[in-house]
Amino acid sequence: MQPCVPVSPPQPVLTVRCAAAQQTAARLLEPLGDRWLHTVGVARRAAELAEPLGLEADVLVAAAWLHDVGYARVAVATGFHPLDGARYVAGQLWPPRIVGLVAHHSGARFVATARGLGLALAAYPDEGGPMSDALTYVDQTVGVTGQPVTVSERRAEMLGRHGPDSWNARVDHIRGPHLRAMVARVERRLRHSCGATRDPADAAPPRRR
Repeated sequence: MQPCVPVSPPQPVLTVRCAAAQQTAARLLEPLGDRWLHTVGVARRAAELAEPLGLEADVLVAAAWLHDVGYARVAVATGFHPLDGARYVAGQLWPPRIVGLVAHHSGARFVATARGLGLALAAYPDEGGPMSDALTYVDQTVGVTGQPVTVSERRAEMLGRHGPDSWNARVDHIRGPHLRAMVARVERRLRHSCGATRDPADAAPPRRR
């Protein structure tokens, strides 16, 4: 079942923090083509879902813009983009909460542990909970060129792109279920949000006895 989403277009998120995050992402990722298109799609989806999920749009959208900056040449150090991205944004004095979201998005800890980078990643806060779920959700339901995809389609594309011997493939047996659980939690919250805000006039009339 598809999650319920807002019918009306979301209001644009226009804050200094989000604008700065967008500018940073554009500067670093626009030269990377599809990586930039994916990032734009993720940020747009984050802006759509922050309100129905009851989350701080300022935080979620900024983290969405920044989640893949670790792919930028200037940020690459270990070759593991969540860690490299977190180090870069920390060096740019972004708040620890956003740094932590960048570090731990999309089950990064499983790959980090396999690569021997678990302790380095653990240096950044992992808040878990709805905000972390939401960032992973928008990352895992937006494709490489910014198009909407299912989590299964995203997984298949990722494994095909990285290859069967990649670190992602090696930990997929534990990371995959973790990602699907996060996506399922967000979809439940979206359905609940739509049910909680539905117009009472739309409710079915009581049955007559």
